[in-house]
Amino acid sequence: MNANLILAGRVLLSAIFIVAGFGKLVGAAGFAGYLGSLGFPVPLVMAYLVGAFELLGGLAILAGFQTRTVAIALAAFCVATGLIAHLGEQNALLKNIALAGGFLVLAGSGAGAFAVDKTRRESRYA
Repeated sequence: MNANLILAGRVLLSAIFIVAGFGKLVGAAGFAGYLGSLGFPVPLVMAYLVGAFELLGGLAILAGFQTRTVAIALAAFCVATGLIAHLGEQNALLKNIALAGGFLVLAGSGAGAFAVDKTRRESRYA
């Protein structure tokens, strides 16, 4: 698979999570109100956990660190989020499902040549 295309895919998939995760962390009180309206317990704690998960997961995908594991986790997160928070919004639900598909493809292909995972993999066998 073309290393440049995998890198472009990682950049594009990670962007939404980096931006959204950062936004959730700096606006945790507002996001906590939304989570509370969905019935989540301790919504402020959940807001910080979700924000940190999105931000750190997005950064890991961008860097190509633990790509397969993080991609599977983010795919599951996308499906769960779609079903919990966007079930009544067809476009948002389909966006989440499409993102999950992209992450599953990334999990299958790996991070590609331009990734922290590649450097770690090569140094292990040097």
